[in-house]
Amino acid sequence: MKTVGIIMNGVTGRMGTNQHLLRSIVPIIKQGGVHYSPTESIMPDPILVGRNAIKVEALAKRAGVAKWTTDLDAVLADPAYSVYFDAQGTTFRADAVKKAIAAGKHVYCEKPTAVTTEAALELYQVAKAAGVKNGVVQDKLWLPGFVKLKSLIDRGYFGEILSVKGEFGYWVFEGDTVPAQRPSWNYRKEDGGGMVVDMLCHWRYLIDNVFGPVQAVSCTTATHVKQRIDEAGKPFPCTADDAAYSTFRLVDGTIVHFNSSWCTRVRRDDLLTVQVDGSEGSAVATLRDVYLQPYGATPRAIWNPDIAQPIDFFDTWIKMPEQAGAYDNAFKIQWELFLRHVALDEPFRWTLLEGAKGVQLAEYGLKSNDEKRWIDLPALEA
Repeated sequence: MKTVGIIMNGVTGRMGTNQHLLRSIVPIIKQGGVHYSPTESIMPDPILVGRNAIKVEALAKRAGVAKWTTDLDAVLADPAYSVYFDAQGTTFRADAVKKAIAAGKHVYCEKPTAVTTEAALELYQVAKAAGVKNGVVQDKLWLPGFVKLKSLIDRGYFGEILSVKGEFGYWVFEGDTVPAQRPSWNYRKEDGGGMVVDMLCHWRYLIDNVFGPVQAVSCTTATHVKQRIDEAGKPFPCTADDAAYSTFRLVDGTIVHFNSSWCTRVRRDDLLTVQVDGSEGSAVATLRDVYLQPYGATPRAIWNPDIAQPIDFFDTWIKMPEQAGAYDNAFKIQWELFLRHVALDEPFRWTLLEGAKGVQLAEYGLKSNDEKRWIDLPALEA
C-alpha cells in the first residue's frame, strides 16, 4: 500500500467539508484506498487544518479523521505530508499555495486559484519551476450528465453543433425570513465574492473540455439583491454581482451562452441545464441526465397565438438510457485521479494552468461588463 499524506486546509467551509472531505477523502479511505491492482492501493492520510480550533476539531471527529491542527507552518515542514490541498476563501489561496510549493508539496486546490490572471498564472509557473505536481478542481467534467453529453459529441450525434445554451442558478434567500443557502462573503466583492468570479471559472473548463476552446467573451453583470443578512444576523450591502449574462465565442465559431443567477426561480429540469442544438439533433444535459431530440423526432412547430399550444414540447424529448453503470461522486473521481498522479506518476492534465484559464475568463468577463464590449482572450502559455 502506498500512503499519501494530505494537508487539507480550509475544509471547515461548505465545499471543503461536504465534497472534499465527507464525499471524497473519507469514502476513499473506507473503500480501502484507490486500488491500482488487485492487491495494491493508494491510501490518503489526511490532517485537517483550520484557523478555528473548535471548528476543525469538531469536523475531524465528525469525519473520523484522527489528526487536525491550527499550525499550517508546522505541517508544511513535516515530510510525512507530500500533498497540500486548499479549499480556503479565494483571497487566502494564492499565498498559501505558494508557501506549500516552497515547502516542496504537491498542490491540489479549489478554484478560483487566485483573484487575478497574473497571480493564477504565477502559481502554475512557480509549481512548474519547483517540479511539484499540481492540479485544480474541475468537478463538473465528471458529472453524469456531462459525461453522457460528451459521449454524444464524440459519436457525432449532433452533426454540426450550432449553439450551446446554459442556464444555471436558483433563488438564494436573503437570510431574513428564510435562511440563506450560501455564505455571506459570496455577495461581498472585497471578500472575493461574485457570480462571475465563482462561476465563469467553471464555465471555462466545462466549455474548453466539452465543446472547444473559448476565444472571446461578452458579459453583462448585475447585483439584483442589494442587501442580505450575514451569519450573525446583521444586514449588509451586497457589493458583488449576483447574476451574469455571458456569451462566449469558441475558436471554431460556435456560440455558447450562459445565464448564471442566484436571483432566479427554477422552472427547468435541474439547477444547471445545458442545451446543445445541432444540425442532426439536440440534447439537454442536467447534472445527472440527458434528454434527446433527434432530427427525425423534431416536431414541426407553428406560431399561432390564437389557439392553445397543441404540442407538449417536453413530451417530444426522450431520456438517454443509462449505458455505463453507476457514477461516482465527481469530486471523488478527480481526487482519485490526482492521487494516482502523485503516487504512480500517471498523467493529470487539469493543472494550475487550467485554473489560470478559468480566472482569466472571469477577469475578462468583468472587463467586458465594464467596457461594454467583446473581449478576446489571449493565449496563456506555460
